[in-house]
Amino acid sequence: MSLNACILIKTTPTQTDEVVSKTKSLKHVRKVFVAYGRYDLVAFAVAPDYTEIRKLTSDINALEGVRSTETLVEA
Repeated sequence: MSLNACILIKTTPTQTDEVVSKTKSLKHVRKVFVAYGRYDLVAFAVAPDYTEIRKLTSDINALEGVRSTETLVEA
């Protein structure tokens, strides 16, 4: 069984392009889109379990230029 997740990302405005590039290269990330509004980026991921989703979210939060994330996991 695999889980789908949508990760909403707030970035430092001058580092959005850099965060897109780094996020795309992370394991389990399938797509990354720029958004306009409360969040700057939307990343879609598919991972085998909640542990991997949690690790991915931590990895994204650790990227330079990321201010915060919110992760929505398919139920």
